[in-house]
Amino acid sequence: MNTPTPIPVRSPLPSSLAGSTVLVVGGTSGIGLAAAGLLREVGARVVVVGRNPDRVEAALKELRTAHPGDDAVLGVAGDGGDESVLESACDRAGQVDHILVTAGTGQGMGLIGDLSVEVLRSTFESRVPAAFAAARIAAARLSAGGSLTLSSGTMTRKPLPGVVVGNAMAGAVETMTRSLGVELAAQRIRVNTIRFGRTITPLLRGYPGFDSDEAIAAAGSTWPLGRFGTAEEAAALALFLMANNYMTGQIVTVDGGETMS
Repeated sequence: MNTPTPIPVRSPLPSSLAGSTVLVVGGTSGIGLAAAGLLREVGARVVVVGRNPDRVEAALKELRTAHPGDDAVLGVAGDGGDESVLESACDRAGQVDHILVTAGTGQGMGLIGDLSVEVLRSTFESRVPAAFAAARIAAARLSAGGSLTLSSGTMTRKPLPGVVVGNAMAGAVETMTRSLGVELAAQRIRVNTIRFGRTITPLLRGYPGFDSDEAIAAAGSTWPLGRFGTAEEAAALALFLMANNYMTGQIVTVDGGETMS
């Protein structure tokens, strides 16, 4: 009986990502855009996927200005939950080594008595299919040592009233992570999820009470480290998970100590 070849050994430092190609779904703003910038800093190629063509173009302009390169930054406008869009992105890249899914939404917030089944369904459609489609692309396209990194949130660990629908979706992604980790291990493809805490992004600024720097600073002052995280601090964990070939099936948190108590 043939013994499967072990996953390759390589440096677990982010610098090992130089020359690799990363598909960033939801890479036009916030943590996704920050991850794309960090990836370019270590020499990786980036393919940004986003729904809004104008925001895709704006992201490409920002990345190319900060990190010049002939074809090191590509963009595809389309629904990241549509497998054909991800296929098109992979075709444009030629070779994809890692996939990061950061597409998020504030949809589905509200107390259970104020929500409907339609809200549950629409929130599901905005989160879970993107993870599922990315997993199918990862299984079909990635080589040994490749990785899929999904996203969740710390509300699954420390819920507040009004997040039941969002937590149901995040919980689905987290459970999917462990199952996919087992299933894709035979192909030596790794799957992890990041639980993001409060991070200063356009999504956070869209929530009531977080519409100014002063409001965000005041709220962050109650956190264990005295502030909310930056998008770059959150995104750096994604690079760690891509680079470290011994990480799979894990739900890893970056939250400035939010969930310690």
